[in-house]
Amino acid sequence: MFQGLVAQRLVALFIAGLVLFNFPLLALWDHDVQILGLPLFPLALFVIWALLIVALAWIVERGAAPDGKESGSV
Repeated sequence: MFQGLVAQRLVALFIAGLVLFNFPLLALWDHDVQILGLPLFPLALFVIWALLIVALAWIVERGAAPDGKESGSV
């Protein structure tokens, strides 16, 4: 399915997700602080999760068209 550099990037992104959602780094966000009325910890979890999804989409979409042409363009 995925080969070469795309597969390596996906594995690296998976490992980054494991590290970012592990205890030592999550403890950095566990404070009684609110941003725009939202607690910092759930907000940080959501932002990290969203950034991982964006990075995943970017890696997969960029690797889908190796010839430089945009796939799905009309």
